[in-house]
Amino acid sequence: MAEPIDPKTDLSATTTTVGGPRIPTVVVDDVHVVYRVYGAGAGGNGSPVAALKRMVTGTKSAAVREVHAVKGVSFTAYRGEAVGLIGSNGSGKSTLLRAIAGLLPASRGAVYTQGQPSLLGVNAALLNDLSGERNVALGCLAMGMTPPQVRQITPDIIKFSGINDRGDFSSLPMRTYSSGMAARLRFSIAAAKKHDVLLIDEALATGDARFRRRSEQRVRELRAEAGTVFLVSHSIDTIRTTCERSIWLESGVIRADGPTDEVVPEYEKYMNRT
Repeated sequence: MAEPIDPKTDLSATTTTVGGPRIPTVVVDDVHVVYRVYGAGAGGNGSPVAALKRMVTGTKSAAVREVHAVKGVSFTAYRGEAVGLIGSNGSGKSTLLRAIAGLLPASRGAVYTQGQPSLLGVNAALLNDLSGERNVALGCLAMGMTPPQVRQITPDIIKFSGINDRGDFSSLPMRTYSSGMAARLRFSIAAAKKHDVLLIDEALATGDARFRRRSEQRVRELRAEAGTVFLVSHSIDTIRTTCERSIWLESGVIRADGPTDEVVPEYEKYMNRT
């Protein structure tokens, strides 16, 4: 679980530049994430019946595979930064985001955060049987807004998402939405609030060019509001236009960490070779 940064004991993490002090919001210290996959072999060890039998008898699965997804990752992110996480499929990007959010425990090392990180992914929970408008209200309340604030901001969230561009979809159940509409609404809800640390996992990959421009602009606004944004995306163009810093992960290890216009070309050369 992510631990809060204690300003009394972690002042050494603060650095000073020409523009003033840089305030750390996320410190990832030699983090390893190892998870186990049960029933990875033959013989039905992954079935519910087999799992129940193991619980009753106290026996262990003969087919357990350990996956070392993140291997000794260390970096510090600062207030006002937008950090892109790039890497090939299975490189550990989403696993690292979940560890920063406190959803996956680190097997070794530690994550320290300023404030509560908020993870926004394409699978973020919305209730299919409720309307889009009702989901907006529940999402805003869950983020700590008051009912008057929710009533005031709901029309803006609906407009930003664009779900009503081709009809009154905000009054229809979420199950009638396309995957792109649902993803746009998820991002619009999360982006309606100022976040200390916002973690975005491929949520900007859906939608038309207009929505992508709006979402990229909103990410820049969140940074300007003194937040820190992490963005996982396979769209290098989105990383280039949104993030001034990029971290390249490959096989759970950081291959490069620096300005986007330096890291991305190296990553593209690597991908072209492989």
